[in-house]
Amino acid sequence: MSAMRIRWWGALACLLAWVVQAQPVAVRDLRIWTAPDNTRVVLELGGTVEHRLFTLAHPDRVVLDISDAVLKARLQRLDLPRGPVRAVRSGVRHHHDLRLVFDLDHHLRPRSFLLKPSADHGYRLVLDLASAHQGSAPVKRAREMLPKALRPVVVAVDAGHGGQDPGAHGRLGTREKDVTLSIARRLARLIDQDPAMHAVLVRNGDYFLPLRTRMRKARRLHADLFISIHADSFRDARARGASVYILSRRGASSEMARMLAARENAADRVGGVPLGDKDPVLKRVLVDLSQGAVIEESLHVAQALLYQLRRIGPVHRRQVQQAGFVVLKSPDIPSVLVETAFISNPREERLLKDGHHQQALARALYRGIRRYFRDNPPMGTLFASRRHRIRPGDTLLAIAHHYDVSLQALRKANDLHGDRLQVGQVLRIPGDG
Repeated sequence: MSAMRIRWWGALACLLAWVVQAQPVAVRDLRIWTAPDNTRVVLELGGTVEHRLFTLAHPDRVVLDISDAVLKARLQRLDLPRGPVRAVRSGVRHHHDLRLVFDLDHHLRPRSFLLKPSADHGYRLVLDLASAHQGSAPVKRAREMLPKALRPVVVAVDAGHGGQDPGAHGRLGTREKDVTLSIARRLARLIDQDPAMHAVLVRNGDYFLPLRTRMRKARRLHADLFISIHADSFRDARARGASVYILSRRGASSEMARMLAARENAADRVGGVPLGDKDPVLKRVLVDLSQGAVIEESLHVAQALLYQLRRIGPVHRRQVQQAGFVVLKSPDIPSVLVETAFISNPREERLLKDGHHQQALARALYRGIRRYFRDNPPMGTLFASRRHRIRPGDTLLAIAHHYDVSLQALRKANDLHGDRLQVGQVLRIPGDG
């Protein structure tokens, strides 16, 4: 080939590359989810983009400008859920930029970030719309709604995944997020039927919640226990059985646990944690390694749950597993993660879809939770009406004051000759039979 022909082909290749690069990026789809705490907008893109975000008032609007982009999604067919977004409009700026305007019924604080392609999606631009006053209003806590004297224990039931994060998929099309929500609702109903317990659903609909938000919600409600429900998945379809996990500060205790922790923690990347906007208190919580007492309590819960799960079906591991799940990192709430079965196993996928099996799983979890609280009653709860188990930080004077008994009576009922207590020691409360 002559030098002139080589130069000609080279110039043509450069020209074609420039033409391809000059094509505007297509906004292929636009979806909106409304959760109790925020509204999320996801734009499916044909490539990476640069964008600018700002707000306007009178009336309240959020404006999104995307450089070198063209709208392919049909806004007329957009399914707007009930929420703060009243309408979405589009326009063209400077002949080649796309402008999207979100009409709101009140002022919201917007944040945006770009997600790189994953196994199931291309580039996505995510827009989060949160209340400008979020966090300033007083939170009505579960304990404030419960009796002042002896209260039910509060159990935060977390259905894994949700919204645009479906979790694992089974071969029959079953989505993990649907299974976990159904089991969580069944478990919450069983708990609420027990006068000694009260359930709080962390997620009660098909919407996305970042992992740290789930943990933060449980702490805000002063939960006595956090239980996160999931369905397992593995490349080998023969893998089967339930597993129960607690936090390991050293990381995962097995190769599968490491894989699983990476998959579940990736939910934050799939859903998109706002970059550079993490609460300083949570940062300190996540790096705090003084969780020995909570991990010990979590182990007691997990053992009770695993015992009950073994009674209704196979378990993948006969011992409690440990891994670095983000949702288990609360420094003051016993926390467990339950993998109910392998959704990647066709037989177990069919069981997970079956309402009777979901109810059996919920009953097993309920029995395990109740047994734990029966043996480890938190101070001031109905489970502790006859005895109190010593936890780190307890003092005899504080216990006497809480139960409104004299220090002398408390010592006499338990044959105590001083104020020294041991963690795990169980005290009888006088006057309770």
